Amino acid sequence: MSEVENLFNKLNADLAPGQEKRINVDDIEFKGEILTGDPVDFSHGDVDAFKPVPGALDNFVYGFEEVGGSQAYTVYRGREDILKDVAEKLSNYSHTAIDPFEEIIITPGTQGALFLAVGATVTRGGKVAIVEPDYYANRKLVHFFQGELYPIELDYLNHQNEAGINLETLEDSFKAGVKTFIFSNPNNPSGVVYSEDEITKIAQLVKQYGVNVIVDELYSRQLFDDRKYTHLASLDIVPKENIVTIIGPSKTESLSGFRLGTAYGSKEIINRMEQLQAIVSLRASGYSQIVLKNWFSEPEGWMRGRIQAHQDIRDTLTALFKGAGFEVRTTEAGSYIFPKINNLSIHCDDFVKVLKKQAKVTVTPGTQFGPQFTDCIRLNFSQDKEKAVDAVKRIIKVAGYYKNEK
Repeated sequence: MSEVENLFNKLNADLAPGQEKRINVDDIEFKGEILTGDPVDFSHGDVDAFKPVPGALDNFVYGFEEVGGSQAYTVYRGREDILKDVAEKLSNYSHTAIDPFEEIIITPGTQGALFLAVGATVTRGGKVAIVEPDYYANRKLVHFFQGELYPIELDYLNHQNEAGINLETLEDSFKAGVKTFIFSNPNNPSGVVYSEDEITKIAQLVKQYGVNVIVDELYSRQLFDDRKYTHLASLDIVPKENIVTIIGPSKTESLSGFRLGTAYGSKEIINRMEQLQAIVSLRASGYSQIVLKNWFSEPEGWMRGRIQAHQDIRDTLTALFKGAGFEVRTTEAGSYIFPKINNLSIHCDDFVKVLKKQAKVTVTPGTQFGPQFTDCIRLNFSQDKEKAVDAVKRIIKVAGYYKNEK
């Protein structure tokens, strides 16, 4: 068997019964028509549709022109006055005390923080629990550091007023020797928020078994429908030495281009993260660090308006998908929607390729968030509303072309 044939067989090994083999999209004869419309990329938010926090550029220029070298080469964790400012803001926000000199680090984006946190806690052969579905980099980072994965089911479609995590499986994983647990709250890709009861039980299990926990709270400021949010660190159940919280201004605040993130919590883990950052990137971008002064200091009403605008888009897109027969849970926070397309005749990964070619719409396949999500797609709806609505209508139309015949 040739290398190409072997690879093709591996690609098709996880197909559900009755699904067609994966395709070469360049050779496909499309079903239905080629659709017209503006290209829309739902794989990330559109910072042209949602501009960065006012004043961010002014602070960046100040950091470059007036602060200059003192900010270009800060210490690895970040400049002292900025660490103090951010630690105070996050302490107030998360209802927990953060020492600016020992318990927080500024990183090149929250992606950088996640890499450092996993690198500081996971070693070869180490057992790591992750949620499915959850942010795709969690799985990739555990594989990169050669850890052993323990997937935990999130039954997000069949639960109301909670995320739907399988706490029994989580405890079983801890009993089996898992030493690190990674999850996002709000969840990426489903947009669900863990209930206070779920967070409390997670905290109790983490304390009982002495597990390190990395919680990604990137979208926790963008909550819809007056949703209650519980910070894991605020409960004072998990010993501080066992928890790291990751958060940054890249999403809700549209400051992704400045590559800023933070992590706070365990002194020991933060120290290890600093050592790794000193090797990998030295520091978060020096001139960008001062933009964190704008974070949590937005103009009066700015955050409220941003949340309302996203909620309006969420409501419209959710209604479209539900009206077309897709299974979807209403997003509770953040800007992701994770619809399930029932009865597709082709693999979801192929559908995503077809969609880009046939309708000029880019989405992320559900398989990025767990191999079993072969009939789901993820959309970031932080977009121009009119363009997003038109693009979703095209998604629905193309999905109709590739339905299994009854």
